[in-house]
Amino acid sequence: MECALAHHSEHCCFQGVVAVTTIKITAGGYEFLAEANPDAPQTVEAFLKLLPYRQKFIHVRWSGEGCWVPLDDYQLKLNDTLIGFENATSHPSVGDILFYPGGYSETEIILAYGSCCFASKMGQLAGNHFLTITQGKENLRKLGVKTLWEGAQDVVFELA
Repeated sequence: MECALAHHSEHCCFQGVVAVTTIKITAGGYEFLAEANPDAPQTVEAFLKLLPYRQKFIHVRWSGEGCWVPLDDYQLKLNDTLIGFENATSHPSVGDILFYPGGYSETEIILAYGSCCFASKMGQLAGNHFLTITQGKENLRKLGVKTLWEGAQDVVFELA
């Protein structure tokens, strides 16, 4: 079986399964590269099926220095199975991207650009750490400040 993405340098195939390691993220006029986190394989696999994924980043309200994509009651699924918690944390490091599958608060994606404790009006939350920015980190604070002072920023996640 031929993998459709086998010709990309950041992809490899094994028995027809594509393992993507790098995602390009464009937001607020900045570009970043992120690596998929092997400790959140179901979240990564389900998210990759959405690519290219276009949304808006807005500044977090309760979590500190972060940008988030509010997803209301969206349910991320893999083969008709809801994605639950895996590799979950409340304290992402700079450049960590979390997916919160919902529950106490709405479904969301959050990107930490500085000190961050993931929370909502209901209190502290934990999200699946599924991507880590590896290139462009020097522009994360600029993106965060731009989002805070200028408002929502377009964001695109796509294969690198």
